Amino acid sequence: MSIITRSELRGYRNLHRTFEKGVKDSLNEWSEKTKTDKVTVFLSHKHDEVEELDGAITLLNNLGVQVYVDWQDDEMPKNTNGATARIIKRKIRENRKFILLATEAAIESKWCNWELGYGDSQKYLEHIAVFPIRNTYNLDYSGNEYLAIYPSIEWRDGTTTNKAGSQIPKGYYVFEPPDSDGSRTYVSLNSWLTN
Repeated sequence: MSIITRSELRGYRNLHRTFEKGVKDSLNEWSEKTKTDKVTVFLSHKHDEVEELDGAITLLNNLGVQVYVDWQDDEMPKNTNGATARIIKRKIRENRKFILLATEAAIESKWCNWELGYGDSQKYLEHIAVFPIRNTYNLDYSGNEYLAIYPSIEWRDGTTTNKAGSQIPKGYYVFEPPDSDGSRTYVSLNSWLTN
C-alpha cells in the first residue's frame, strides 16, 4: 500500500493555495464556498489536524468535489451531545461518499470510529473509503486491522505496475480490499468520486 505522508499532503496543499493565506483563512474560505455549493463527501477526521484536513479538502475540491465537515456546520450544537450524533448520522446519509482521513490520531478517536461504523452501514462498499495518512517520520503505518476491509485512497508515482504488468499512471486511486488471491482492483480517485 502506498500511503501518503503528512508532509506530502501538506506539499500538495501548498502547491494549490495562495501563499498569503494561512491554513485557517483557507479553511474559512472553503467553509463559505461549501455553504453555496453541493456537498458530496462526508469527511471524517480528527478535529485538531487542520493542516491535514486543509490538504485533503484542497485535493478533493480540485477534483470538483465539495466536502462536508461537521465543525463547519452551523446546525451543530456548541457542545457535543446526542443531537450532534443525530446530525452526523443524517449528514452521512445525505452525502454520496464517505471518506475517513485515517491519520494515527483519527483511527484512535472514538468519534471517528463511530462515524466509520455508521458510514459502513450506509455506504459499504462502493461509496466508502479510507484515506490513510502516516506520520512523515514513520516508515510504517500502524493502522487498525479492520481498516483493511475498506477501499483505500492511495498515491501512485507512475513507477508501479498492476497484476497484468501494465504501469499505473501517476495519480490518486481508490484500491479495493484484496480478494482471496491478494489481487486488488482500482479506479482513479476522480472516477470513484463521480461514480
